[in-house]
Amino acid sequence: MTGDIEDAAVLPIPNSELVLVKNLDIFTPIIDEPDIMGEIAACNVTNDVFAMNVPEISGMLVFLAVQTITPDEISEGILKGIKHFMENKINSQIVGGHTIYSEWPLIGGEASGFVHKDNIIPKGGVKKGDKLILTKPIGIQGVMAAYRVLKNMPEMLNEYSISELKASIRLAIKVMTTPNQNVVKTIHSYENFSFIHAMTDVTGFGLAGHTREMLQNSDFSALIERVPYIKLAKKLSEDLGYSFDDCQCHETAGGMILSVDPMMVEDFSNTLSSNGITNWIVGTIDKTEPGLVRVSENVESIEVTKI
Repeated sequence: MTGDIEDAAVLPIPNSELVLVKNLDIFTPIIDEPDIMGEIAACNVTNDVFAMNVPEISGMLVFLAVQTITPDEISEGILKGIKHFMENKINSQIVGGHTIYSEWPLIGGEASGFVHKDNIIPKGGVKKGDKLILTKPIGIQGVMAAYRVLKNMPEMLNEYSISELKASIRLAIKVMTTPNQNVVKTIHSYENFSFIHAMTDVTGFGLAGHTREMLQNSDFSALIERVPYIKLAKKLSEDLGYSFDDCQCHETAGGMILSVDPMMVEDFSNTLSSNGITNWIVGTIDKTEPGLVRVSENVESIEVTKI
């Protein structure tokens, strides 16, 4: 089976210029606090819809699988977190869902939104010379591994400052619970946003992996020249055995990466910043080898402490 890889399903609405964009995402818990886990799950589900340039989420169907021995307050906390995210962070709602018993806890659901068919920004479509903008720092995998180690085997992290570790964990949580909706709203503030040629969000395949997806069905390659990362993430990844330097470290509910016409990249970056959205110009689309993503030998590493 071949075809374009996209972040969500796009279904035409009969007798209409609109399309329905739908995404399904389910994963296992990565944090013990149930309300925060609920927010992360909701952010992860809805970000793939935002990645198609849909500005509003119509609603979310929640899926929750818990063990028979799971205390009710855990399940209720997860649902409260999802509800808080949907209602207070993206002005949407829970519209239903399904709960089952399972040996493995699973959290997620389905989110949908409507957009004019001509306003979809696909994952593919990069052009030579495009600049890549990233809206959140990377490094979730290493930092959240430290979250678990700090609880179970804190002696492994004796060389680190506990206060700095906790600050990085708080930042990672903020990254994972900050929706990408305002990026989309910034795009729609332009009367003509055709200067954005491709867009996706950065999740499980990392910055390099999702950049590679943007090169699909093209003769182009990409060079990553700048890497913003959560403070301590690089060293933690190295110490705890996770990849980092190749930019393939796994992310959860990461930022948007956009392939932007170089003539408009500074203007768009400044507009994002003026709307309170952190962003970095991290790379360039070139034509070295089809589908190849390289990290520059002179890559600029930027340690991030807040978004």
